[in-house]
Amino acid sequence: MANDALPAAWGVDDAWVRRRTGIGERRRAAPGVTTGDLALEAAGRALLAAGQPAVDAVVVATSTPDRPMPAMAPRLATRLGLGGPAAWDVSAACSGFVYGLAAAVGALTSGCADRVLLVAAEVYSTLLDPQDRSAGILFGDGAGAAVLRRGAPDEPGAVLAFDLGSDGAGEGLIQVPGGGALERSRPAEFGPDDRYFRMRGHDVFQHAVTRMTQSAHTVLKRADWAAEDIDRFCAHQANARILSAVGARIPVPDDRHVTNIARVGNTGAASIPLALADAAARGELHAGQRVLLTAFGAGLTWGSAALVWPELPATRIPIV
Repeated sequence: MANDALPAAWGVDDAWVRRRTGIGERRRAAPGVTTGDLALEAAGRALLAAGQPAVDAVVVATSTPDRPMPAMAPRLATRLGLGGPAAWDVSAACSGFVYGLAAAVGALTSGCADRVLLVAAEVYSTLLDPQDRSAGILFGDGAGAAVLRRGAPDEPGAVLAFDLGSDGAGEGLIQVPGGGALERSRPAEFGPDDRYFRMRGHDVFQHAVTRMTQSAHTVLKRADWAAEDIDRFCAHQANARILSAVGARIPVPDDRHVTNIARVGNTGAASIPLALADAAARGELHAGQRVLLTAFGAGLTWGSAALVWPELPATRIPIV
């Protein structure tokens, strides 16, 4: 959905949206297409690119699950024909891919798995208030996936360090108030609009910039990297102004940023894997490069990871 196709009632045009967010278009899932469907497509492409290996665990990061229970990961594993691997979901909103990556690495290093399929998928369009242009111009639907294997810390593909954090005092800054057990327990306190996504944009901007910058600095220290050692920097694709502000504070030059927000918008937990996949397809990522990831989301949650880009087979599989 291009900016020119946004609802006329919102009173926005392409130039206004690009100036405020850096977004030119975003994807919307077709009617009847669920988060699980997008996860299945992304997972299938990742497994094909990896040579269809057996996996011992499946991790799905999402804040838009198809239903509250059961978790999506077991169903995804069954739809993929993977047998009976360990399978669980991670709910950390837009920080979900980094949290999921930490869970996947933990499974590998603990010996619980030799290979892990990590999927991040979101259909935010199901949560958006049709009258709320502030969220409507930002969010798109999408999914990204990666296959991780156990390896050595000195080889390309190694994940070297993490930093994860949260602050529940900020839960009201980004939320869907209704739809859960709280509403079912206290129905008189909720209305129909509480099923929609809500965000206090100005406050979120300040927290996102501060938390991602601090987290990035922490993980750089743990990896024993200096800012100038970073070859590629991929932050959660929230909006262009946040990406620029965080990059400037680390600091990382603009030409080392990995970004595709102009084409897909904010896809929540899926934003980092989608941006990385796009960059890899364009030949902008090379084995051995030092890559810094950082994210911020509802909860509040945030996290960063330092990794060395792996040697990947050439692929013609379309990304978007």
